[in-house]
Amino acid sequence: MISVVINIVTVLLGGTLGLILGRRFPQKLADTVMQGLALCVLYIGISGALDGQNTLITIISVAVGGALGELLDIDGKLNALGEALEDKFGGGQTSLAEGFVSASMLFCVGAMAIVGSLQSGLVGDHSIIIAKSVIDGIAAVLLASSLGAGVLFAAAAVGIYQGAIVLLAEWVQPLLSDAAIAEMSCAGSLLIVALSLNMLKLTKIKVANFIPAIFLPVLLCLFIK
Repeated sequence: MISVVINIVTVLLGGTLGLILGRRFPQKLADTVMQGLALCVLYIGISGALDGQNTLITIISVAVGGALGELLDIDGKLNALGEALEDKFGGGQTSLAEGFVSASMLFCVGAMAIVGSLQSGLVGDHSIIIAKSVIDGIAAVLLASSLGAGVLFAAAAVGIYQGAIVLLAEWVQPLLSDAAIAEMSCAGSLLIVALSLNMLKLTKIKVANFIPAIFLPVLLCLFIK
């Protein structure tokens, strides 16, 4: 679990630095930084979406995953959690839920999180997660400077998600074929594209409701080749 701990620490350090820097930014400068970050997030999402190899799996995953998320009201529950955290820890300046959801998606979605956690759990190779930790730390600085303290709480999502894969590596590895990982990355990256559009204030997509779409490819790849 050492690699997961390192990743958590880099997110917390980066987020804290981002909060300190963010308070020094004039609003116009903060808005410009936010727009630039959103464009970078859009680029990351599009790049990851191109990893997909089976369009049918992506379509089914996003459609069914979105329906499941809507029925479970994942977005509503996360926003309720964010409001509760805001009441307890926030200063009323930014939405903790927005920062938490946006950062969690960026830090947890993608092949590096899955493959790196598997390697840590199976053979003790932490190199991928350590490299990812550096990237996440830099992203946390930028996100926290614009979206606020909610980014810090994303460290918990990193710990739960990657920690679970590390601890269960021997059991989940047979299910996570190269094809499954590619399709998970593709579906997750489409959610990152949606996040970027929300950050640019072009849409109001309930991105969290599509979280089940990230995991459905594991099942679909067993039946669709």
